[in-house]
Amino acid sequence: MQVFITGGTGLIGSAVVAELVGAGHHVVALARSEDSAEALRMAGAYPVRGDLGHVSTLRDRAADADGVIHLAFRNDFSGPDALAHAIAEESAAVAAMSEALIGSGKPFVTVSGTPPVPGRTSTEHDPLPTDGPVAGRSRAISALFELTSRGVRAVAVRMPRTVHNEGKGGFAGLLTDIARRTGVAGYPGDGSQRWPAVHALDAAVLFRLALERGEAGTSWHAVAEEGVPVRETAAVVGRRLGLPVERVPEEAFGPLGPIFAMDQPSSSEYTRRVLGWEPTHPGLLDDLERI
Repeated sequence: MQVFITGGTGLIGSAVVAELVGAGHHVVALARSEDSAEALRMAGAYPVRGDLGHVSTLRDRAADADGVIHLAFRNDFSGPDALAHAIAEESAAVAAMSEALIGSGKPFVTVSGTPPVPGRTSTEHDPLPTDGPVAGRSRAISALFELTSRGVRAVAVRMPRTVHNEGKGGFAGLLTDIARRTGVAGYPGDGSQRWPAVHALDAAVLFRLALERGEAGTSWHAVAEEGVPVRETAAVVGRRLGLPVERVPEEAFGPLGPIFAMDQPSSSEYTRRVLGWEPTHPGLLDDLERI
């Protein structure tokens, strides 16, 4: 299968490209720079220069492919306006690529987050949130799923708040970066709130399975650990960096503060049972020992 992928050099994307190439797929990947293009060539993919703002390129490449995996996102969390711009850019990109697949029956696998559900662990059948700082991404997924009736095999892989590899990535990676910058391994609230987690290499396998076997309109949870307490995550970060571990205000985490403070355990029982996905790589706390 010829697969067009965006975000193919990121933490998740580079793992997905390697997984697809290893499984015999031909990968065409969007590259924002020549360095990214060279990294993709080294990984066995064919690079196409452009970014999420080049909607005509996205539309053409999606139309030429046998399937699409969308992972790119401008990770600018410097403020509400920057985050809103990133979400609007992504929404336009998803719309362009999905419209190119109308009537084809081809798969379009996109990424979202596992939904928080007050008082219990979320499942694949829970809806995505329609309010909050990243609700625009949920609306883009909903618009994509509406195209299943028009011949697009739309599938969503929902990622936990921390996708990690060698101690990098996700909310834990942001927590680590903030700790280095401020000199405190901080956590919001009382630290008992739980973040689900997955190793990037395990997540990559699920993206391939969703591409190959996911039915139209289905959502799958790339969750290896249902919920790791944030205080435990901060404790490992503090010990590894030699920094104090303290409670800090939500505002210390910028526009994502309210999400950081939320208890949001999530299950992947349905995903494992139906797709046969089984994580095999180190858990979050063990992986953070590598920072």
